[in-house]
Amino acid sequence: MTDCFALLGLPRRALLDESELQAAWHQKSREAHPDQPGGSATLAAEVNTAYETLLAPEKRLKHLLELHEVPWRTIPISAEIMTLFSHIGPQLQNAAALVKKKQTASSALAKALLAPEEMKLREALEDLAAQIESRRAEVLASLADASLDQLQVAQATLAYFAKWQGQIRESLLALM
Repeated sequence: MTDCFALLGLPRRALLDESELQAAWHQKSREAHPDQPGGSATLAAEVNTAYETLLAPEKRLKHLLELHEVPWRTIPISAEIMTLFSHIGPQLQNAAALVKKKQTASSALAKALLAPEEMKLREALEDLAAQIESRRAEVLASLADASLDQLQVAQATLAYFAKWQGQIRESLLALM
C-alpha cells in the first residue's frame, strides 16, 4: 500500500493544514509530471490519488488507520448521529416525492402551486446541511489529541456525514 503521507512528504497526522497539503501536492505534481526528468504518468497519477485521499478527512483517517494496521471493526452509531439521520431520511424522501410531483405537473399553475412546499423543503434540507457541517467541524476539532480508537469512530462518523452531505446536495439540485 502506498503511504500517501510519505509520497507527498507530509507527517502522518489526522489533521493537516489544507494549504500545506496543497503546496506539497503542487511540488510533487511538478516533479512527477511525465515531461519532467524522472517523472511518469503513473507517478503523477499516484500523486493525484494521494492528494485526493489526504484532502477528504474521512479518507485521510481511513488511510491513517490502514497504515497503523488498525483492524476494521463495526462502529456503532451514537444516539445523537441516529437522531440526526432520523431527520435526514424523511426529508430526502420528501424531496424525491416532490421532484416526482414537479415532473408530473403539466401546467405552469400546477408547478407554481408546488413552490411553497419546495421552499419549505429546501429550508429544511439547508438546515440539516448546516447541522451536519457543524457536527463535522466538531469532529474535526477533536482529532488533534485522538487515540487510534477515537480516530476510528471519527472516521466512521465523517464518512456518514460526507454521504449525507452528498445526498442533500443531490436533492437540492434535483429540486431546481
